[in-house]
Amino acid sequence: MPKFLRIGVHWSNVSGYTSKAWCVRRVGPVIFLKWGAVEVHGTGAGRKVYWTRLPQEKTIRCGTVQRAQDYAKAAIARRRNHRYEPLTGPIANRRRSAGGSAEPKQALATILIVDIVGSTAKAAKLGDARWTKIMGHYYAAVRKELKTSRGKEVVTTGDGVLATFKAPAAGVSCATAIREAVRTLGLDVRGGLHAGEYTVSGGEMVGLAFHIGTRVAAKARAGEVLVSSAVKDLMKTQSTFSFRDHGVHQLKGVPERWRLYRVEG
Repeated sequence: MPKFLRIGVHWSNVSGYTSKAWCVRRVGPVIFLKWGAVEVHGTGAGRKVYWTRLPQEKTIRCGTVQRAQDYAKAAIARRRNHRYEPLTGPIANRRRSAGGSAEPKQALATILIVDIVGSTAKAAKLGDARWTKIMGHYYAAVRKELKTSRGKEVVTTGDGVLATFKAPAAGVSCATAIREAVRTLGLDVRGGLHAGEYTVSGGEMVGLAFHIGTRVAAKARAGEVLVSSAVKDLMKTQSTFSFRDHGVHQLKGVPERWRLYRVEG
């Protein structure tokens, strides 16, 4: 089964990051797809890739062999445009941590999601070599601001970063600092923040709070940083930031409707 790994800025020489993998296999007129989050460890020939959870799977019946061949060819071309590289080795089941039987732990944090607006169009315009160099500067800028704000990087996928903070003010400050820092690279980002509980189980962070944060970010436009009402409520005593009501929104796949606020300044 041909496999592809989303590489973003990491390419093949960086160990210990989270990404996505996508697999396609054709049997006659039938296409079998598999995709999901992976962990990448090691480099070069010694690189190991693990599913972080059970991958999603889909079967597509194309009717004829020719249609299936065309479908697979087009699907692979799209993944290459989304910065996937061919992956020759196997994707193993999720690694077991040393304390694999440990009880899940609850934690509370402010969650930040930030990504580049219009990244695919920019990459196509600039070409791979120039875009890779810009992405290197982009991640360096993001990580500098995370370090300054004492944020913890959780996941990087392509041009997106998910991080957690102990204090909501630190998360908001980091989001606005990233926005300004990457403008010097000719990039516009959008950010979303939510505060809530999540579970740490087997070294993996899971919980509805991450989904809400992702949906909040999806509502932001270029240059905007949006926060959920949960974040704003926690910052009632903070005078450093001002917020403008952004209305009540139904967040895709999330129960209830949420009032969002735009960070001013």
